[in-house]
Amino acid sequence: MVDFPIKNRKNMKKIISLFWAVCIALSLFAQERDRGKIVIPDLKGYVTLKCDFHIHTVFSDGIVWPTERVVEAYREGLDAIAITDHLESRRYLLDLERLADFSFKNLSHNIAYDLAQPYAKERGIILIKGSEITRSMPPGHHNAIFLTNSDELSTPDYMDAFRAAKSQNAFIFWNHPGTNAGGYGQSDTTTLWWTEHTKLLEQGLMYGIEVVNGSRYYFEAHHWCLEKKLTMMGNSDVHGPMAPFAPGKHRTMTLVFARNATPEAIYEALKDRRTAVYYDEFIIGEEKYLKELFANAVEITLAKTDDKTASIAFKNNSDLTFHLRETKNDARIAYLCNTSIAPLTINPQSSQIMKVRLNDGIKGGDVNFIVENFLVEPNTGMKYSIEVF
Repeated sequence: MVDFPIKNRKNMKKIISLFWAVCIALSLFAQERDRGKIVIPDLKGYVTLKCDFHIHTVFSDGIVWPTERVVEAYREGLDAIAITDHLESRRYLLDLERLADFSFKNLSHNIAYDLAQPYAKERGIILIKGSEITRSMPPGHHNAIFLTNSDELSTPDYMDAFRAAKSQNAFIFWNHPGTNAGGYGQSDTTTLWWTEHTKLLEQGLMYGIEVVNGSRYYFEAHHWCLEKKLTMMGNSDVHGPMAPFAPGKHRTMTLVFARNATPEAIYEALKDRRTAVYYDEFIIGEEKYLKELFANAVEITLAKTDDKTASIAFKNNSDLTFHLRETKNDARIAYLCNTSIAPLTINPQSSQIMKVRLNDGIKGGDVNFIVENFLVEPNTGMKYSIEVF
């Protein structure tokens, strides 16, 4: 360690004190805000929990105090978060070591969770202990959540880290599979499945993949989740302060369809692949969950005005947005005034009416459309049908 002159060392300690003070001040500032709410319907037998399983604090390469992450989740209406600081990278702590006459060498990797947990409990946020195993590609970065002791994962060999996580019954998933973060072997345009990932999968050391990380959608990862029966994940990977979102906006998150709002139920749902990814206006997941989500969010009412015309009223009771596009319909039915209309958008907490024409002598049939922003396959919207009388 460099031996600074006394005067400079005192200045450095002032800088360090200011750094920690700013982190804590950010938490205190955010503390004044009310709890947010995101209205997304539940599914039969399950509650829909809003979760972010990939976030960072000052104890790796984030720039906020752990309690701030709880405040942000509370403010945004999330139900559960996992703080997943890097095991191998503690950038800001190392910078402070170089500037000051003390060491963080023996600081536990559990510290962020320990600091945030009482705060989360008071505010009804489920906090899950996690860590990020940060290695070059392959295998890349992976999060292990539902840990009991993060320190046991701090090993030179990445397979030992994965095995230590498995021994704690952790849920392990692959982060940003197409991101070339600091030269980790893949670019944003090249997302590859390596032999090492097959090995992790076969040994029960990987259960899911981030289909969306922050603002990046990886259609290859979406395909792998369907093909290899892996859990679809979507997380923010936030490092800086999470500024309040504009109305209708939100962080990328994982929707977990859990039996109840407990850590145990979240774990069981993740292992059973009962998730969807909520990114911007997109919902990404298995068709069976997305169809039920749509049906539970939108009330559909049919009204017949006369023998030749009818209307379909859509009432959106959720905070989700739906982009509908006509597909091939029953030949006996046509949209009023047009056989092909512009895509219909149903905004959150709003209603829309679609008129249709019934051909002479025909009582009804199916109106078919695609919910373009509900992705059931890579870049493929969800098909949906309504029977009109």
